Amino acid sequence: METHAYVGAPVDATTARRPERRTFEGAYVRLEPLSTAHARDLFEATHGADKDAIWRYLFVGPFEDFASFEKYCAAGAQAQDPMPWAVIDRRSGKAAGSLSLMRIEPVHRVVEVGGITYGSALQRTTGSTEAIYLLARYIFDDLGYRRFEWKCNDLNAPSRSAALRYGFSFEGVFRQHMIVKGRNRDTAWYSMLDSEWPASKTAYEAWLDPSNFDANGRQLQSLSAILGYGGI
Repeated sequence: METHAYVGAPVDATTARRPERRTFEGAYVRLEPLSTAHARDLFEATHGADKDAIWRYLFVGPFEDFASFEKYCAAGAQAQDPMPWAVIDRRSGKAAGSLSLMRIEPVHRVVEVGGITYGSALQRTTGSTEAIYLLARYIFDDLGYRRFEWKCNDLNAPSRSAALRYGFSFEGVFRQHMIVKGRNRDTAWYSMLDSEWPASKTAYEAWLDPSNFDANGRQLQSLSAILGYGGI
C-alpha cells in the first residue's frame, strides 16, 4: 500500500524544443526576428506623443534618441531569452510593434509571451491579436509546450484586459514581485494550457476569419464571445 502523499498526476517528461528565430506569416501581420533593420520603424511607432504610455510598464524605455534604441534592438537580435520578434503590418510593410518569447523553460515546457511593445496604430487591432495567435500556435503545435504564460504589472489595466481577451486565465497576484524603474511591481499572472489550446485555437481562427468582419473592418463577434465568456 502506498503511504506517501499524492504528488501530482504523472506527465510525459519529454523536453520541449527551444524556439528558433523564424518568420511567421499571418493574414494581417508578419512576425520577423527582430533586427536593427526594424529599428527606425519601431522607434517612430513607439516614440511619439504617447511614448510614456507605451513604455510605462516595460522594464526599459522610452529611449532618449534613436541611437540608443538601435543599440537596444541590436542586443535583442542576439538574445536567446528573451527572443524578440518585430510585428510587421502587412498593409504598410512597416514594423508597428514587437513582442518576445521569454523565461523559456524547455524542461518544464513553460514559456511566457512578454515585452509587448505596440505602437498606437497596432493596439487593439486584428493584427495585434493575430500576433499572439501565431506565437501560441508555434509553442503549442510545433514545440510541444504545456503552458503559455502572460505576466504584467497588476496596475496595467490594458494588459490585464488583453490577457483575458486573448483567452489566458487569471491565476493571482505576486505581491512585491519586482522593482521596475525604481518602483514596486505586483505582478498579475495568467496562463493558457496545452489542454485548453485546441478550443482556443479554433476560437482564434474563427475570429480571424474574414467572414467575422463587416465591410468597414468591424468585428461581428468578439474573440471573448467566441471563446465563450462574453466581454469585449
